[in-house]
Amino acid sequence: MLTSMQQIREKALTLPVQTVAVACAHDTEALKAVAEAYALGLARFILVGETDKIRTLADGMGLDLSSFELVDARGEAAGASATVQVVASGRAQILLKGFVDSSVLFRAVLDRDAGLRNGSTVSHTVVMDVPGFDKLYLLTDAAMIIKPDLETKRQIVLNAVKVARALGNPDPVVGVLCESEKVNPKMPATVDAAALVEMNRDGRLPGCRVGGPYALDNAISERAARHKGMDDPLAGKADILLAPDLAAGNIFYKSLMYFAHARSAGVVMGTKAPVLLNSRADSHETKINAVALGVLMAAAKAEGIA
Repeated sequence: MLTSMQQIREKALTLPVQTVAVACAHDTEALKAVAEAYALGLARFILVGETDKIRTLADGMGLDLSSFELVDARGEAAGASATVQVVASGRAQILLKGFVDSSVLFRAVLDRDAGLRNGSTVSHTVVMDVPGFDKLYLLTDAAMIIKPDLETKRQIVLNAVKVARALGNPDPVVGVLCESEKVNPKMPATVDAAALVEMNRDGRLPGCRVGGPYALDNAISERAARHKGMDDPLAGKADILLAPDLAAGNIFYKSLMYFAHARSAGVVMGTKAPVLLNSRADSHETKINAVALGVLMAAAKAEGIA
């Protein structure tokens, strides 16, 4: 089982080389990521976007573009659509967001006729390598689904389980995060948590073990769970952290990034190919991590694991 972002990169280097299509690649941080990931041997790249800007930026960086295919597309909407077409055609196996708004990109990704929909719920899972911890945590959903209902939460968990399996964890523990570790009808997230635990027990949520409701400390700290007198055998052992809604997930994710200096890589599941969704403010290192994760996910998809 992989336990660090460095191990994700190392594992990706052992897998068949994949091609990544970069949406709106006319961005310095995106091109830095492409250049370094290519130099490391992580992937090949097709750069989609305003090619004159890409060449100007590359010249300023001293980046030789002769090893990269360029596809010209003007504007965010055209760039997103062209990138999706490259992936849908099979010329690339992974889509990486460049300098394009997420809403624009996903209009193209989720287009019913030309997009990458596969009929599943589309959700985001971010892999977090947090300093001081000897394991990877998966957090979901921190980027896409605003207010998931119970069935959507079930689908979000199933998507995250596929990511865990690609990282070598065949039986991940899901911690359902809430305001409290006690079921309270006035706190709908705790009611959903209890329902998800029951779904897991009766086989409607397979491939994992689900515990909750958990406050964050009970999900990741066995000491804290014992101190509170909890007898739940899964308390403190979570591998996957299910946020109650997008606000909580996103704030938690960015808190780990900016306060704890966590390393991260995020992937969108429920699409025909891995979609690597980063903030435009993310560093090129974060984008390289995402490429490595995307390679793992593409390989897992090819093997029928994800």
